[in-house]
Amino acid sequence: MTNIDPTFSSPPAPESADPTAAQDSAAANADTRLQELEAKHAEVADAYLRAKAEAENTRRRAEDEIAKARKYAVEGFADSLLPVKDSLEAAIALPDATPEQMLEGVHATLRQLVSALERNKVVEINPAAGTRFDPHQHQAISVVPAAQEPNTVVTVLQKGYLIADRVLRPALVTVAASA
Repeated sequence: MTNIDPTFSSPPAPESADPTAAQDSAAANADTRLQELEAKHAEVADAYLRAKAEAENTRRRAEDEIAKARKYAVEGFADSLLPVKDSLEAAIALPDATPEQMLEGVHATLRQLVSALERNKVVEINPAAGTRFDPHQHQAISVVPAAQEPNTVVTVLQKGYLIADRVLRPALVTVAASA
């Protein structure tokens, strides 16, 4: 059984305030809060629109840069070939050149061309005889009986080329036949 202390009394109830004043105060607080939220909403909406516009501008700039890169991708390569063209034109302009001079000019022009190709990461595929046939870099034109190990390169008929580790043209080769 519970004992109730007769001397204990509950706290007095607060005096009831004017209900109209309480409602006016609550309405004023609600209006203030509404204005704060509307201002915050406007701020967030503005920030969203700015971010959206910035993202669109970034996307458009990236598309423009990609289009320019595609359009002018060969510019560096073409620029490196211009000295080769100049050398060939100079050779044609000398009709009285001796065969030795022409051969010397051809060798110099070939060196220019090789240099231009190397600067642009174009590398020869020229397998030595006896190299294992690689179908990724070589194209077998014929299979011939040979005294070397089967499935190896016997001769190179035409050099191949790589550009940045991608086969531009496979080397045309003859391959040793299986015994």
